[in-house]
Amino acid sequence: MSKYAGEEVLVVKRMLLEQIGMFGGLRAEGVDDGVALLLEEGSHFFMDREAAEEDPGHKQLIPYCIFKCGERVLYYTRGKAGGENRLHAKLSVGVGGHINPVDMGAGRKGAGAYYAAVQREIDEELEISCDYQMRVIGLLNDDSNPVGQVHLGVVHLVEFETEEVASREDALMDLSWATVGELNGELFERLETWSQFCMRWLREK
Repeated sequence: MSKYAGEEVLVVKRMLLEQIGMFGGLRAEGVDDGVALLLEEGSHFFMDREAAEEDPGHKQLIPYCIFKCGERVLYYTRGKAGGENRLHAKLSVGVGGHINPVDMGAGRKGAGAYYAAVQREIDEELEISCDYQMRVIGLLNDDSNPVGQVHLGVVHLVEFETEEVASREDALMDLSWATVGELNGELFERLETWSQFCMRWLREK
């Protein structure tokens, strides 16, 4: 039996991304308009995940949250418990996951369902003991590999007041903090592709 059996995930058609404007890497320009279009109620729908993983005609919408405290960024090692075997043992600065029908509870639709999913992912994966602020900073796309071809990331920058955070899941191993410089230096080659794009972008800020 497939490990994705019965799971449905939120997707958009590739042609919608083409309408926004195809790109590779992290794009911050026009992100508010792009995200608004992706989250319109008629722009997205649920699809069987097993089919979606093999269909580059659709993009699975993935919140990708980066946690920052001052000059330091949270990173971790992806454990075997994570849902994407192709990323196992890679370092990542992004926390998030697929959006499922459960996020449509209480009559939520469109942007309301999406942001409920973002908060659910954060609450499930991290134990946070400080206040924080969150904002969308860009979209992530990478058609150079099989994982990237079927996913589209929405990058959220979450700024912590302190570094009081712990992992709630085995999928997030060895939680650590490093500066943007360190993540662009000795740790860079161990990062998953999306994290590399994010670190390059933060380096220029």
